[in-house]
Amino acid sequence: MIQFTVYGEPVAQGRPKFSTAGGFAKAYDPAKSRDYKDYVRLAATEHAPEVPLEGPVGMVLTVYRSTPKSFSKKRAAMAEAGQIQPTSKPDVDNYLKGVKDALKGIIWRDDSQVVEVFARKRYSARPRIEVKIKELS
Repeated sequence: MIQFTVYGEPVAQGRPKFSTAGGFAKAYDPAKSRDYKDYVRLAATEHAPEVPLEGPVGMVLTVYRSTPKSFSKKRAAMAEAGQIQPTSKPDVDNYLKGVKDALKGIIWRDDSQVVEVFARKRYSARPRIEVKIKELS
């Protein structure tokens, strides 16, 4: 099993931006998403196998967002204990998309190899993303 943590405020995959250069439309990642993917790649590199995984892969992703400053001490303690969970945007699958894209070519050959996923959002005083990856074959 491959496990690693990406510290800092998680960034969800943003909607692609479009530009026209030379008469052709081109889609690209917003700067914030692109920079966060680079950061995830950097964290993953330390735990990467010598060659990217080839077969089916399972993944567990836990996203810890910052506890809102508007929470009272009691609510913040409840959020830290997992009794209050973030139901606001961005969606958990947008975090997942960004992390999967970032791990392509580092942990696995292509993100189409990810056949099982468990993803969840939580609050924490220490924002981060925890990633667990397991080969299934």
